[in-house]
Amino acid sequence: MSLRPVKQVLQTKSVMEGAGVRLQRAFGFGKTKEFDPFLLFDDFRNDNPSDYLAGFPWHPHRGIETITYVLAGSVEHQDSLGNKGLMTGGDVQWMTAGSGILHQEMPRGDEAGRMHGFQLWANLPASLKMTEPRYQDIPSKEIPEATDDDGTRVRVICGEFWGQKGPVEGVAADPNYLDISVMPGKKKRLKVETTRNAFAYVFAGSGTFRDASDPQAVLTERAAAPQAAPVYDVANHSLVLFDRGDEVVVQAGEEGIRFLLVSGKPLEEPVAWYGPIVMNTQEELQQAMAELRDGSFIKHN
Repeated sequence: MSLRPVKQVLQTKSVMEGAGVRLQRAFGFGKTKEFDPFLLFDDFRNDNPSDYLAGFPWHPHRGIETITYVLAGSVEHQDSLGNKGLMTGGDVQWMTAGSGILHQEMPRGDEAGRMHGFQLWANLPASLKMTEPRYQDIPSKEIPEATDDDGTRVRVICGEFWGQKGPVEGVAADPNYLDISVMPGKKKRLKVETTRNAFAYVFAGSGTFRDASDPQAVLTERAAAPQAAPVYDVANHSLVLFDRGDEVVVQAGEEGIRFLLVSGKPLEEPVAWYGPIVMNTQEELQQAMAELRDGSFIKHN
């Protein structure tokens, strides 16, 4: 087995999207090579309804897939094909925009006003850019969970892990998308296929990801003494980008650690990107914008 070195530890940046939603962006717009086939990752955790209730009104997508995972609150969605639904805690929606879709996503908080979820964009290969749009709405109860002897829990959203197969299927990037919880003080080795790009996004607890040199410390959610392990502001979170190898090693801190472990096979194709539309050439991008203006953007009924 070869250990994946920690290539980079990134902190999220606060951005405004939609009609005025404040969220934390871990990567996107310009970091396509390191994360290929993934394009963007947002954490929309917020306890202040005024920062998210404006939502994401009607907007287009083409050439990508969006993966939305809700932990708290809810997200109501509908689209130009007549699909509509409500995602609540633990639910996942995988939308293949393909040739083009118009949709909206409107978040709502729980009883305490809390909203928390993630959105990941996966690129489509050139051969599937203009495929027919589709949705996969997965309720929480259909997402399998595996528990190891040491108490480590893994929710398998997509891909296969520890004998469990995630319910999301037929995704071009062939990703593994795992929600992993490691108990306090435990050290865990997790396999990741060597040919994939991989990252971990920590959103609760603390710990270190180990490589051949020094351990790389990541987020803790509470204040700590100056002599304690590195601490990031509670509004920020840590994304760990891994180099090549076939396993990841994490050492949980005193509160345990919970993170997403995401990996996918790189497409290694050119990217032409403007807002919610991602194609391979500038000409394709200009055509998409022209179709938006003249009303011919939607290709499928």
